[in-house]
This record gives sequence, C-alpha cells and structure tokens, in this order.
Amino acid sequence: MIHMAQNILWLFLIYSFFGWVGETTLAAAKKKRLLNRGFLNAPFSPIYGFGWLLFALFLPGLKGNPFFLFLGCTILAAGLEFFTGKILQRITGHKWWDYSDSRFHFDGLICLPYSILWGLCGMACLYFTDAFFLRLIALIPTLLSTALLLTIYILLALDLLVCAAAAWNFKLDIKLASEASRHLKKLSNLLDNALTRAVQRRMKKAYPTLNEKETTDQGPNDLQKTKFAQGICFSKIFVLFMIAAFLGDIIETIFCRITAGRWMSRSSVVFGPFSIVWGLGAVFLTLILYRHRNRSDSYVFVLGTVLGGAYEWLCSVFTELVFGTVFWDYSHLPFNLGGRINLLFCFFWGIVSVVWLKFLYPRLSDLIERIPMRIGRILTWVLLVFMICNVIVSSMALNRFNQRQTMETPPNSSIGTLMDEYFPDERIWKIYPNLKFADDLK
Repeated sequence: MIHMAQNILWLFLIYSFFGWVGETTLAAAKKKRLLNRGFLNAPFSPIYGFGWLLFALFLPGLKGNPFFLFLGCTILAAGLEFFTGKILQRITGHKWWDYSDSRFHFDGLICLPYSILWGLCGMACLYFTDAFFLRLIALIPTLLSTALLLTIYILLALDLLVCAAAAWNFKLDIKLASEASRHLKKLSNLLDNALTRAVQRRMKKAYPTLNEKETTDQGPNDLQKTKFAQGICFSKIFVLFMIAAFLGDIIETIFCRITAGRWMSRSSVVFGPFSIVWGLGAVFLTLILYRHRNRSDSYVFVLGTVLGGAYEWLCSVFTELVFGTVFWDYSHLPFNLGGRINLLFCFFWGIVSVVWLKFLYPRLSDLIERIPMRIGRILTWVLLVFMICNVIVSSMALNRFNQRQTMETPPNSSIGTLMDEYFPDERIWKIYPNLKFADDLK
C-alpha cells in the first residue's frame, strides 16, 4: 500500500513536471522568449498530473481498444481543462487561456487540436511511459523516497498558497472598483505585498488574457438578486439535481417495467426514489450546455451523446472502484463498450440533452425562481442535509453488504451492527436488483 501511494505521488509529480516543460517550450516557441506557463512558480503544472490520475483511474479497461482509449483520454482531458478553466475564471474573473481563435473550440476554454494532443499523450502514458517511470521510481530507496516526497509536496503547498493569493488579488483589483466591495480593501492590502506582485507579473506574462480588466463570465453573485435561485447558482443547481434524480428514477422504473415486464427499484440510495446518476447528469449537462441552449437541436444532440456516454462510463468505473460493485451491465446489448455503455443509451443521452435543455430546464427554472426566498433557502438546506445523510448511509450499507458477501465476517462495530439490522441482504437486493460484484464479471 505504501509503495502504491508513493508511486502515485511520484507519477503525479513527474507528469506535472513534463507537462510544465511541454507547455513552457510551446509558449517559448510562439513568443520567442522563455515563459513560465504554470500556475505555480515551481516547474510543475498540476493539471497534467491530475490528467494522468484520471487516465490511470478510469481508462485502464480500454487499453485493449486503442480507438476508444484515445477517445476516452481526449474527452477526459477536455473535461478537466474545461472545468479547470471555469474554476479559475470564477475565482479570478479572468480567462487564463483562450482558444477562441481556433476554429474548433468550446467556450474558448478547450479546442480540438489540443484535446487530440491530450488524447495521444494519455495513450502514451498508459501504454509506455507509466511502466518506464515506475521502473525508475523502484530504484529509489523507500526511506529516501518518503523524505523527498514530503519535502517536495510541502514546498508545493507553500507555493500554491502564494500563487492562490496572487490569483485572488486579480479579482480584488476588479471588485474594489465597486462600492459594494470596499470592505475587501484591507484584505487586498494584506495580500498586495512584493512577493504577490512579482507572482502576478509572472502570471500576466505567461497568460496575456489576465491583462484584460473585464470578466467574461458573470455569475449570479454579480447580479442583484431579487428572487430565489436567480440565474445559474448553487440553489437552483441543487434543486434541479433533486428533481432530475427523482424523475430519472421514475423514468427508469417505467422503462424496466415495459422492457423487462416487472417493477424494480432503480434508486441509487436507500431512502427514496432518487437516481444520483440522473441528478448529476442533469447538473453536468446544464453547466456545460447552458451557454449553447440556442444552438441547433442536432448540435445539442451530438454533444449530449458524447458527453453522456463519457459521463456514464466514469460513473460505472467510479462505483466499481469505490464499492467493488457494478450497478448496470450492458454486455448483452450490441455496440457496448466493456458493458459500461452502449450506443443505444448514448443516443438516449443525446435525446435527453435536447429535451432537457430546450423544454424542461426553462420551465423548471421558472418554477424554481417563483419559490419565495425564505422557503426556497430552507428547502434547499433541508434537502441538502437529507441527501448527504442519504448518500452516507447508502455507502455504509453497501460497504457492509459487500463485506457480508465477500468475507462473511461479523460486524466489528456498532455501525456495522446497525447496517446488518436495518439493511440486511434482502433489503439491499430489493433496492439494487441489478447489482453485481465486479470480481464476478472478470
């Protein structure tokens, strides 16, 4: 276990370093001068380390199919780059990179040429470089490896704090112009020291778009709210999650009744008819596709088909890694990929995307915004606490069920006893009738 953890930490650093080298070299070739293109001052770009981690966790099952491995690496990397760009944009009010000049781009945050390059690099990692680097890491004595990793990660954490302060200060420079943000002046003065200014100058040189004083993505906090859940905000997104989780469970239940001839539970949790996959899928599609709601139905359909398939694959791998169980298996259907996804249901995701974005979301959004402010806030927090508790209890019940089936061990804690009492095998099978153990499918 220790060696595995050290391998992961080393590989994260290695790919973060080589990602920084590649990006800095490319930027230097374009600008004709050396630039540190990383977020950190140190020669590491963590986004590449996280990219490798996603490939290593979710895509080993595709190594036998190079085309789908390439497609998976491309989609995962594009999603990582997109959400990283969105998070930085939300924090600082700036786009840190902009591919709008590229013909095939999406919101200026990802573009086809770089996504393809990510895909090729991901394949190289899984097929070749991982094994090579692991052989080199094995040559380092365990004690020395631990000391080096501890030192490097402590230094990187300190570097991250400095760079985060500098990045936050970019946003303060914009917000301090408004009357409402004068109370942040003291914090701005505290952060605005010589080190922060030096980091900012370096960031502005590396990312020219940071010199633009306009934020391109106003969030709901930038608007004067006059009603509950105005715009795209946490309250609206969470209420949409709950609605989609409920409707998704009902739709799947009816679908199974029609196709399988019997009623069966399709819930993801032990309390209530809620499908987490559908709820998160609605949130995922809303956040990505909302800006493109006025595009053609065919555009939304194709994008939803690809994104839905990738999302379902990730959900399948995640549940297998965390719980050791598989909640759906499409091996019996044609055009399936590892039993995790199949072409028919990918098309279904595309159809759902069009229906959701063009018809359901506008109407649900309007209904949610009509909820009185006070009631809406109370409802949001009550549902949030309920769903968090629901997921925690469901995870513990599944974990204990897994122990009973694989090891047949008695409970070694009061929680285990409660799980055995309230969630015996009969109840778990009733809630998750299609549940299979991952080892049984291999």
